[in-house]
Amino acid sequence: MNMQALFCTTSVRTKGSLALLVLRLICGVAFMMHGWGKIQNPMSWMGPDAATPGIFQFLAALSEFGGGLAWILGLLTRLASFGILCTMVVAVWAMYSNGATFVGQPSFELPAVYFAVALCLMCLGGGKYALDRLAFRKCGVKEE
Repeated sequence: MNMQALFCTTSVRTKGSLALLVLRLICGVAFMMHGWGKIQNPMSWMGPDAATPGIFQFLAALSEFGGGLAWILGLLTRLASFGILCTMVVAVWAMYSNGATFVGQPSFELPAVYFAVALCLMCLGGGKYALDRLAFRKCGVKEE
């Protein structure tokens, strides 16, 4: 698979692209807000006694804040979605292993939903109304 094929947008009809735009904007803003505090201190946002190495804290902060921005812009949507997807797998696993249930208190429902959103955007791309479409124009995507 070449790089251009990785980032180009799958052919999606206008209504689907509008739905992807709304999804990207709402979830992108949510992720930027989740990641804002983390990106301020990306290597140690979990605190000095955290068992998670600084590099993994940095990757989570970057995937949340940077991935949220990428979703809003629709730029490198699939790559951002992969980062968010990986972060949400860890979040679901960490919460589940600490006794959280799917629905209830505490719950891993929200990271599971974000996982599903990231999976959809990773598979579909950003749609017609994404900067990916301009940046990777020569992907052979049929106009609809």
